Amino acid sequence: MELSIAAKVMSAGFAIALIMGAVVQRTGFCTMGGVSDLVNMGDRGRIAAWLLAIAVAMLGVVALQAGGLVDMSMTAANDTSQPPYRVPMFVWPRYLLGGLLFGIGMTLGSGCGNKTVVRLGGGNLKSLFVLAMIGLGAYLMMFTNFGYNVFLQWMNPVAINFADYGVASQDVGSLAAATVGADPLRGQLVAGVVIGLALLVYAFRQRELRGSFDNLLGAFTVGLAVTALWYVTAGELGQAWLDESSWLEIRPLAVGAQSITFISPPGQLVNYLAQGGKASLVTLGMVVILGVAVGALLHALISRTFRFEWFVDLRDFAYHIVGGLLMGVGGVLAMGCTIGQGITGTSTLALGSFLALVSIILGSALALKVQYYKLVYEEEAGFTAALLTALVDLHLLPKGMRRLAAV
Repeated sequence: MELSIAAKVMSAGFAIALIMGAVVQRTGFCTMGGVSDLVNMGDRGRIAAWLLAIAVAMLGVVALQAGGLVDMSMTAANDTSQPPYRVPMFVWPRYLLGGLLFGIGMTLGSGCGNKTVVRLGGGNLKSLFVLAMIGLGAYLMMFTNFGYNVFLQWMNPVAINFADYGVASQDVGSLAAATVGADPLRGQLVAGVVIGLALLVYAFRQRELRGSFDNLLGAFTVGLAVTALWYVTAGELGQAWLDESSWLEIRPLAVGAQSITFISPPGQLVNYLAQGGKASLVTLGMVVILGVAVGALLHALISRTFRFEWFVDLRDFAYHIVGGLLMGVGGVLAMGCTIGQGITGTSTLALGSFLALVSIILGSALALKVQYYKLVYEEEAGFTAALLTALVDLHLLPKGMRRLAAV
């Protein structure tokens, strides 16, 4: 019996995620780890790997578009243009605040959404609680009025609508093309090649990256996985998937062009459970998360690195719970996580994705600095003193506002 189009898409997504999960578990590819290495030790290896993954995905999307193999404008939900990264409405506060919240959350929760799922596959039971809190936060933002009432009602009025200026997309290629009257697609291709190659060159200039097979393998695998899922969902199969569901009175969630993300799927899973497990509520994102977890589990078992891990104490538990909730809320607000915006989003050249990426790094770096000063000075350092000193270290406040000596 031949599989339905939806089943083919889901199967392809699961297979891609399975490989990605196994490789990430094998290589330790981790965004928060990259930020931590850079902030605490000056090591650029893992942050360069992240930039390399962005470059691979970005150049991959350029190649797919140049070859006419994908249509990156296909609808992925009833009322949401996908990829959502390229919508003309640029609500800049959501990227800034959402990214900061997510960055702080992933530091408290010991890793981003991707790392949380991979650790869960490797036996880390803490990650189960973090993932549950990510799901709860994302559910509140996506399926209730919480997100609008708390954030969007005051953010939307200050948004910039590029459509008012005759630009249908917020990607930097289209924006640049509009300034010289060029074709948007050509602008996307040129911008993608220029930015992608620049990131590629910068990444390979880092000795810590060149000397690490694991960093290289992790970066290329994640970048290619994001590209592969774009090909599946925005190519011919994705168009057939969209057509297959078009006759339904209520189209299933998130049908159409999309790639890997780790924040909205846990929220969709909570909604799936709340609605009694309706088959129409199973999304590709949920299948991808399952695939990553299974891939990580298989590698952990084969390599005999599977280990159960639990919270050290009540404080450790509280940090992870708060961190997961901040990731769920902040990730949906920022429209993605370190993978969903940091790689998948930036591969579309969306201006909001780059802004969210910077905010996520800043939020994580700030939280790491505060934790570090609190650890070193213990009771001598209050939160305010640690925060002000961290902001000085990150060159966001003048040196005269430092409260603690640098260590």
